[in-house]
Amino acid sequence: MGLKAAVVPVTPFQQNCSVIWCTDTGRGAVVDPGGEVEKILATVEQNGVAVEKLLITHGHLDHASAAQALADRLSVPIEGPHPDEAFWIDQLPAQAAQYGFPPAQVFVPDRWLGDGERVRVGAVTLDVYHCPGHTPGHVVFVDAAGRMAFVGDVLFRGSIGRTDFPRGNHVDLIASIREKLFPLGDDIVFVPGHGPLSRFGDERRDNPFVGDGVMADRPEHTPA
Repeated sequence: MGLKAAVVPVTPFQQNCSVIWCTDTGRGAVVDPGGEVEKILATVEQNGVAVEKLLITHGHLDHASAAQALADRLSVPIEGPHPDEAFWIDQLPAQAAQYGFPPAQVFVPDRWLGDGERVRVGAVTLDVYHCPGHTPGHVVFVDAAGRMAFVGDVLFRGSIGRTDFPRGNHVDLIASIREKLFPLGDDIVFVPGHGPLSRFGDERRDNPFVGDGVMADRPEHTPA
């Protein structure tokens, strides 16, 4: 039993939407459907995935603008993010207008998610970590057995999420990465919200914003 993922860059922001599925059952989920529903559905069909839910890391436009439309097309529930993210989800229509995206719908997840909860994708269990900082209700999905994580805009190869948006918090973001994600293991491969995949260990060693060498000089996680 295992989890496979196909990364589908969507929207002008090239956000990494992920189609994931359990290899035993063929049942799967779509993580962060930010837009381009037809492109996402083509990837679903190409891989023969029976989508049973949508998983949302946070409420920014490029991660969630197509959530309700895709949920309606597939008749599946939406799970995540954390309730604190309602602040951003409620602004989806305004965000879409501001950035020239197709109209986006406000949605209420069928299941809000909190730290320590779990979600099922086929026969695979994903652990949920509330990782605020980029946004207040951001969550991360971790396949501990398969050593894979879907981290949204918390962490990137060689970078970290922005914290200059409303309700962003740099100190919280660093704590989320250092205290929740890095302890899960250097070998975990993560799919970030944008750009190439990486491993927690590579970022712990080399990331210029949150790596061990940088943090040794800032033990209290003060803003850069």
